Amino acid sequence: ILHDINDIRPMSRLLQGDVGSGKTIVAIACLMSTATSGYQAAMMAPTEILAEQHYQNLFNLLSNKGTNKAGAEFSFALGDTGKSVTVGLLTGSQSKKEKQRIQKMLANGDIDIIVGTHAILQANVEIPRLALAVVDEQHRFGVMQRSQLRDKGISPHLLVMSATPIPRSLSLTIYGDLD
Repeated sequence: ILHDINDIRPMSRLLQGDVGSGKTIVAIACLMSTATSGYQAAMMAPTEILAEQHYQNLFNLLSNKGTNKAGAEFSFALGDTGKSVTVGLLTGSQSKKEKQRIQKMLANGDIDIIVGTHAILQANVEIPRLALAVVDEQHRFGVMQRSQLRDKGISPHLLVMSATPIPRSLSLTIYGDLD
């Protein structure tokens, strides 16, 4: 659990596993840990279909906790704590009005977990308390795109996932830039 983002060295890890091996569940656990610690988390996927699938998986997994789904975001209560977590979706095909609403909620800290596509990387998307960035199918994003996502927070943790890591990703694990 993240107690103080400034007290620890940011994680930079590659999570590699076959399709269906549980990478998404590990990512969701990390996203939840970040959100329950009072920070924001982002999960970026290369396609809208995959981003919507991750969003729907979050909804399905958390729906037994009293969720209510409304458009591109939903909230759920954390047990008896009275605390709630809000999950949002941001993709390029959303209407301009919907994108602006989600962007405003993110900037205000009203969304704890954002799931989306390259739309998250846009300059007008602010995630002021970003402490964790998860990138699915990381080999489909460039170095600069992953860097743009990290720059949205103050030294956030980075978890990149892949079923088929490219040789460059594997070399990063060998030379210490990625665990």
